[in-house]
Amino acid sequence: MIESQKLNYVRQHQQELRVDKYMNLSAYNNDPETLGNQKGMRVILPSSFVSGKRYMEQLYFDGMTICGHIGFPDLFLTLTCNPTWQKIQRKVRKSNMTPHDCPDVVSRVFKMKLNQLMNDLKRGHVFGAILGCK
Repeated sequence: MIESQKLNYVRQHQQELRVDKYMNLSAYNNDPETLGNQKGMRVILPSSFVSGKRYMEQLYFDGMTICGHIGFPDLFLTLTCNPTWQKIQRKVRKSNMTPHDCPDVVSRVFKMKLNQLMNDLKRGHVFGAILGCK
């Protein structure tokens, strides 16, 4: 629901979203002679739209810039969520639901665990001094 609202906003406010450098592309794609029988209008997603291609590219370029200044990482961690964690199970059992029915609970518990891990790594100096992190 929220994502569809964001997409509608992007579609309706293309002029204000600084996509003017794509105007030639947009004009070409909206030209009836070049479209043939295609219907619709091309919408350009800004790099601020989470999970869009430009968003992912921006994250990649940010990471490469950090590597250029600080150096390449010595460690890369990935944290995943387990719906059978006790904290999640306790919260969802109170309402007779499953973790899949309560994505807000799963998300909150994951965020708490992520914050604790980052706190341990940054302040606990588990792996030594930190030069940079994202």
